[in-house]
Amino acid sequence: MEFNDEYFMREALRQARMAYDAGEVPVGAVVVWNNKIIGRGHNQVEQLNDSTAHAEMIALTAAFNGLGSKYLPEAVLYVTVEPCLMCCGAMYWSKLGRIVYGAEDVKNGYKRITGNNWPFHQKAELTGGILANECAQLMKDFFAAKRK
Repeated sequence: MEFNDEYFMREALRQARMAYDAGEVPVGAVVVWNNKIIGRGHNQVEQLNDSTAHAEMIALTAAFNGLGSKYLPEAVLYVTVEPCLMCCGAMYWSKLGRIVYGAEDVKNGYKRITGNNWPFHQKAELTGGILANECAQLMKDFFAAKRK
């Protein structure tokens, strides 16, 4: 089995589908260390009645608890949608080595607020657009169903 960005983004998509099935905005995330998933999360804002219960926050907390560490410089966070500014702050303080996202979020993504300013840790790498169409379609399907 080949562990690559698409493989781990598919795992994040599994998490996003769990959010979708629970009536949550379908965003999913996984944190990976040495090709092993150490944290998983999906949006639970409605379930927990907590506006900070984003997929990334939940996946990061699981990773911190699993490793017993507050920093993740060797880790990669995969998230199905471009992170919001709040989640970028958490990623910054986590000192994540790499962030990978699927679809862009022109309405709530970090770029809407920061423009060309880098919101992540200075050593972090960023890759966008992995399985972007699949990630975006899940969001489109969710909001189309809500409008019916």
